[in-house]
Amino acid sequence: MVYNSNGNGQQTDTGAVLRSGREILLQAFNWESHKDDWWRKLEKKVADIAKSGFTTAWLPPPTNSFAPEGYLPQNLYNLNSSYGSEQLLKALLEKMKQYNVRAMADIVINHRVGTTQGHGGMYNRYDGVPLSWDERAVTSCTGGLGNRSTGDNFNGVPNIDHTQHFVRKDITAWLQWLRKNVGFQDFRFDFARGYSPKYVKEYIEGAKPIFSVGEYWDSCNYNGHFLEYNQDSHRQRIINWIDATGQLSAAFDFTTKGILQEAVKGQFWRLRDPQGKPPGVLGWWPSRAVTFIDNHDTGSTQAHWPFPSDHIMEGYAYLLTHPGMPTVFYDHFYDWGNSIHEQIVKLIDIRKHQDIHSRSSIRIFEAQPNLYSAIIGEKVCMKIGDGSWCPAGKEWTLATCGHRYAVWQK
Repeated sequence: MVYNSNGNGQQTDTGAVLRSGREILLQAFNWESHKDDWWRKLEKKVADIAKSGFTTAWLPPPTNSFAPEGYLPQNLYNLNSSYGSEQLLKALLEKMKQYNVRAMADIVINHRVGTTQGHGGMYNRYDGVPLSWDERAVTSCTGGLGNRSTGDNFNGVPNIDHTQHFVRKDITAWLQWLRKNVGFQDFRFDFARGYSPKYVKEYIEGAKPIFSVGEYWDSCNYNGHFLEYNQDSHRQRIINWIDATGQLSAAFDFTTKGILQEAVKGQFWRLRDPQGKPPGVLGWWPSRAVTFIDNHDTGSTQAHWPFPSDHIMEGYAYLLTHPGMPTVFYDHFYDWGNSIHEQIVKLIDIRKHQDIHSRSSIRIFEAQPNLYSAIIGEKVCMKIGDGSWCPAGKEWTLATCGHRYAVWQK
């Protein structure tokens, strides 16, 4: 089944936020941030993050980790990490609360590095730390004595067996602690392909984050190196994941990223699907689509799948005027110069002023090789590309423009 934008969330905190659809996220780190006294550095930026219009800042994994970036967690209750001490983290979260910016925790629960050797001589036991699990907590496919994984394996480290009741009970308690004791309000589920989405549903119901988003990332459809026009099966897989979380979680719109970064190279015809809608998750289920152009994996120093650097403002002109819930990447916002920072802030300001939200209507006018244009919410018109276009009618005034993009408002 294909879902449209009127999927009703349940009557929870999560549901209220998903129904309002006015989230604007900042990914507040990159792959190198652990080298930089990060919690202290971010605390100095909280006022600017709030003033710029972000509702949520996604922070890197807060717990003790085998790798400095935080994605190989070990002791989940130890909040001293390479990003800074527990004290500095709590000071940052307190300041974010004062400025009404929600803190999103990066939840890494697909895999966990063991503390001691167990079955088969592998590090698949967790002794001497809270959440002291034995080998039954690790899937049999990654060297443990648990059941087979309910998702894809994250290779090289023990993968957690979420079918075990004791594991789910402990994870839920830890998530509740992050919410109630530490001060995180939102969750981002890392490597969501690694375990069944029904467990994400259980964790959200147990810990009640205000807003959740999952990283369900698999490859788009390619023919050799050529991105195929039709990515319906790709976005359907993301939608199936969202649906299986009980519709309680949003998901990152990897389909839109993949299509948009090819479109800006002079293939804007990609931005209209055969039904005349946007071709990503935001075209089918915009109230659950968290859009972005780069993150710490795709961009930054890892650059696994980077957005073309000379087109990023066209990318943000698209995200920040369209339905879905847009995310801005730290590097673009803070490291690429004042001009880009100011252009992004201006686009956020127009979005808020014209009340564009996740479910805003959209009509696409042009999707030619060198031009894309659309009207959103009947209040904002935009174009990207080097083709010339402007809206008909005296009621439209130019709100902002830059290299290969322009936005008008009523």
